[in-house]
Amino acid sequence: MKNKDIVINYNVKPSPLVRNEPAYAIIDLTIPVDYAGLRLDQALARLLPNWSRSRLQTWIAENRVMLDGQITTAKQKVWGNEHIQISPQDIVTESVHVAEDINLNIIHEDNALIIINKPAGLVTHPGNGNWQGTLLNALLHHVPQLGNVPRAGIVHRLDKNTSGLLVVAKTIEAQTSLVRQLQQHTVKRDYLALVLGEVEQDSCVDAPIGRHPIHRTKMAVTTKGKSACTHYQVIENFEGCTLLQCSLETGRTHQIRVHMHSIGHPLVGDPVYGGKPKKTRQVIGQILVNFPRQALHAQKLALTHPQTGQIIRWEAVVPDDLGDLLQILRQHDREETQNFSK
Repeated sequence: MKNKDIVINYNVKPSPLVRNEPAYAIIDLTIPVDYAGLRLDQALARLLPNWSRSRLQTWIAENRVMLDGQITTAKQKVWGNEHIQISPQDIVTESVHVAEDINLNIIHEDNALIIINKPAGLVTHPGNGNWQGTLLNALLHHVPQLGNVPRAGIVHRLDKNTSGLLVVAKTIEAQTSLVRQLQQHTVKRDYLALVLGEVEQDSCVDAPIGRHPIHRTKMAVTTKGKSACTHYQVIENFEGCTLLQCSLETGRTHQIRVHMHSIGHPLVGDPVYGGKPKKTRQVIGQILVNFPRQALHAQKLALTHPQTGQIIRWEAVVPDDLGDLLQILRQHDREETQNFSK
C-alpha cells in the first residue's frame, strides 16, 4: 500500500494547546520622569502595552506589583524614578501557537534581540487564515523561551509579501524598551520601494491613515485615521517607475503602500493599492505588471540596544526578485539610450 501524502491546511485554526507553567519572569521597571502625575496603573499601561490595563490592575490588587519595595494601589500617583517590580501570576495559558521548524535568515542575535531578514511570503503573526507556518511559529522553535514573552517578542510587523528587516525581543525588558522606542519614533526604518510613475523630487506624505470607509480590509488616507508620516527620497528613475527610499516616522498598517497610492505613485506589484503603468512601452509595462508582489523591502533598521544603550544599525541586501527586476529595468534603459543615440 502506498503512503498517502500528508497535507497540512494552514488556513484551519488548530485546537488550543493548554499549558500550565510559569508564564512570565519577574519584571523590573523604572518609572520615567515624564510620567510624573500619572496613576500607577496608567504608567504601567504605557510601559507594558502588551498587557491590558485590566490585567495590570488585577496584578496590583493581588499584591504582585511592588513600588519601591512596598505594596501599592492602582490609584497611587507616581513622580518618576520609582522602582517597580512585577511578579506576574503563573497561569493556565490556551495557545494556538505551536513551534515549527522553519528556516530563519538571522542577521544578528544576542541575549536581548534577534534581527531577522524576513523573506516575502512569510506571514509575521498567526491570524486571518494563516494559523501556522508563520514567523512567530518559527521563533518559538528557534528560541522556546519566547513562549514566555507576549507575541513571542514581536514588536512590529511586515506585510506577508514585504521582505526585509524585523526586530524581535527575547525578553520582556527588551520588548518594553523596543515598544517605547517605537512609540517615541526613535527606531529608524528605511525601505526600498519601487513605485509607478516618475517621481521628480524628494518629499514626504503627512496624512492620517485609518480603515477604508467602504472596503474594511483596506486602509486609506482619512481624516478619522491616526497620524502618519512617510519621508521619501528618489534613488533611481526608470522608464515608467521610480526607486525610492521611504523612511517611516510612524508605523501604521500598510503605511508606505497607502501613502504612495494617495499621491498617485502606487507600488509596483501591489495587489491591493496598485495601479497600471502609464506612458511607457508595452514591454516595460508588461515587466512591471508581471512582478508578483508589492516591490517593497525593509532595507535598513537602527535602534537603541535595550541592554547597552548603544545605537546599532543593520542593512539587508536587496532580495533576488527585486534585484533582478531592477537589473532588467536598467538593461532596458541602457538599450533605449543606445538606440536613441544612433
